[in-house]
Amino acid sequence: MANKTDENLLKAFTGESIARNKYTLFASVARKEGFEGIARIFEITANNERGHAEILMEFIKPGTKTTFNSAIEPVADTYTNLVHAAEGEKYEWGTMYPDFEKIAREEGEDEIAGMFKEIAEVEEKHEERYRKLADDVKGKTVFKRDEEIEWECLNCGYIHKGKEAPEKCPACAHPQAFYKPRCALI
Repeated sequence: MANKTDENLLKAFTGESIARNKYTLFASVARKEGFEGIARIFEITANNERGHAEILMEFIKPGTKTTFNSAIEPVADTYTNLVHAAEGEKYEWGTMYPDFEKIAREEGEDEIAGMFKEIAEVEEKHEERYRKLADDVKGKTVFKRDEEIEWECLNCGYIHKGKEAPEKCPACAHPQAFYKPRCALI
């Protein structure tokens, strides 16, 4: 007979799988709206969710069943998609995974409890990233800043210094959609 942790593993797997597909769809919208950098963040995060699903799957016992109630927001514009993604991540790290961790510990599943805790930490960073990007879209600062910064072309790596990303990359002619603020580590 399955315990509650077995059911929670399946719920988490299902949730991560849904998130992966949503983020892939959200990436397509961002790309169409001229936000290549945001599209890539959605794709990177979708890949993270796949990684979570893979590790969860390793612990799911054959034949485990559960009821999964999930409200899925329709695909919308990039700003709305970012807000919905942030809200979903907040639920995962703030409620779902801590609850699952507590139950797993009560059932003596310490390894699984630890995994739930670690995944929650990742989901918290996903929420932070989505909220920052949503603020940038809302504030029209995706390609513009108050101070001079380095902007990197995602196509060719060209670095432009200024308050705004160029309309077109002088090195490869890709549009402004391919620019993002340069990170010193990446």
